[in-house]
Amino acid sequence: MHVSDLPDRSQDYLKAIWTVTEYSGGSAPLGELAARVGQKTTTASEAIRRLANKGLVKQEPYRGVMLTPKGRELAVAMVRRHRLLETFLVRALDYTWDEVHEDAELLEHAVSDRFLARIDAYLGHPDRDPHGDPIPDAQGRVEKVEGVSLAAIGEGESATVEQIDDRDPQLLRYLADHGVVPGAHLTVPGSPVAGVLRVKVGDNEVTIAETGLEDIRVQRGD
Repeated sequence: MHVSDLPDRSQDYLKAIWTVTEYSGGSAPLGELAARVGQKTTTASEAIRRLANKGLVKQEPYRGVMLTPKGRELAVAMVRRHRLLETFLVRALDYTWDEVHEDAELLEHAVSDRFLARIDAYLGHPDRDPHGDPIPDAQGRVEKVEGVSLAAIGEGESATVEQIDDRDPQLLRYLADHGVVPGAHLTVPGSPVAGVLRVKVGDNEVTIAETGLEDIRVQRGD
């Protein structure tokens, strides 16, 4: 089975499962999948049932959704499409990193393997997209990014930004304006106060709502 043999919405769910589990390291809750794909939970449940019938996912009560080996193969193919397209839009067409997600979501269902290979070669075979997410190679190999969410960094600790989830354009614009981008070094001078965490990036101090901390993955230390 090729990923293009699946309906667009099934492709979306496979990619969403991969993305959620990539950040959490566990299974993907049905409610979060529904939110990412923009559907009701009941609709998401039916979509997951169809994927399970194809042998692409497994769902256990109270434990969320996991990809089977075949489902992982197809999900990685979709992730590769999405992240290469985001990188192309930024590097070749001067998109900003907060603009690319929506257009990549549309384009990823239409590109051929040949077109994607040409983009990959044109870009010099990048291994990370503009948000720091690893780009799977043509054989489906994916760099494993070690790290924790910014929420796990305690008072007085320092860290380097690795990945930032691309689903919230407003958060991405805010972070870019304040230098919180992949590769940036930051320190956490104190604990969250009133739902807001203060971090220092160079000489600048930035406040980030606790609701956005899980979208930022960092490596501890200098």
